[in-house]
Amino acid sequence: MTTATSALPYPRFSDAEMARRRDALAAELEAAGAAHALLYGANRAGPAVAWLTRWPVTREALCVFTPGEPDLLLVNFYNHVPNAERIATEAEVRWAGPKPMATATRELERRGTRRGDRVGVIGPLGYRPYAALAEFAAPVPLDDAYTRLRLRKSAEELDWLRVGCGFTDEAVRAVHDQAGPGTDERELGNLAERAYVGRGGTTHIHYFGVGSSVPAQWPAARTLERGDVLTCEVSASYWDYTGQLLRTFTVGDEPAPLYRELHEVAEAAFDALFARVRPGVTAAELVEASAVIGDAGFTTRDDLVHGFVGGYLPPVLGDRTRTLEDLPDFGLGEGMAIVIQPNVVTPDESAGVQTGELVAVTANGAERLHRYERGLLRIG
Repeated sequence: MTTATSALPYPRFSDAEMARRRDALAAELEAAGAAHALLYGANRAGPAVAWLTRWPVTREALCVFTPGEPDLLLVNFYNHVPNAERIATEAEVRWAGPKPMATATRELERRGTRRGDRVGVIGPLGYRPYAALAEFAAPVPLDDAYTRLRLRKSAEELDWLRVGCGFTDEAVRAVHDQAGPGTDERELGNLAERAYVGRGGTTHIHYFGVGSSVPAQWPAARTLERGDVLTCEVSASYWDYTGQLLRTFTVGDEPAPLYRELHEVAEAAFDALFARVRPGVTAAELVEASAVIGDAGFTTRDDLVHGFVGGYLPPVLGDRTRTLEDLPDFGLGEGMAIVIQPNVVTPDESAGVQTGELVAVTANGAERLHRYERGLLRIG
């Protein structure tokens, strides 16, 4: 495995790690009764393509996967092909052409697929390319299978993830150290990005909220003022390996008693959940660990726990006061990565705080992947 400091132009997983992925996908294909898979992504969405080929999807990409044969990676735009060839070095890379699905189906036919054969499909395939594929073959959705494959991270994946978590920590540190009264909210994202972009990191999200129950997806055109309470949810990526860190800051002043109480409850909920994490723990047990929130008379707006890295993964859970869906029959497993993020708000949502971070599930319990200090912090 190469890391962020490697002399190679692009990082690479080991041959053994890539073989592990291909073998796992081949087993899912066999279980589905299909001989080939088509992985699809567009407009930077569709992480399965990068997981198998290392090419982060730009405009559009399709990967034809057949166990025992080299992958074919079809890329649009035409001018993106040379870069894809330098990154996806184990695959044959071609231009996808004006009708990418037609190009893919021609390759499936060349590999022995006959009209009506089952073909596994992974990714956000739109209705037009889906219809084009369905005219030739019988698409078999494998998104759930792919999600299962991404739940547990290998040792190499966890090493890459620690790099992404380090970038995320540095992004929050930049905001912590450099923001204060008078900082434009839009500048917060710029401060965060400058901490990791020059080191090979990319932005997954950086959300900030002032005077609201949760961080906002889009910054407001206003400046921070003394006495504000700022929440953040920041995720910087090392390729597809993304940290997530959530913190709350007071701006220039000590926190009001209500915010101090909200944060104490959020910290207690985080500690209760962190202590409960280990292989075999169920979704119901994690929700039960959040009882301190409701017992204190508060509630939540955001998810309490969710799986992460490779997608927004199971289990996705609210606390006992906010369960939007039936609890899944789901147990944690070693190698999973989950975000514990108690977002504690008043019942009328007039005030709220957020804390938490990404952790790994190990045989001995939860492992912190971030190194950022905890607590209700202060900027300015």
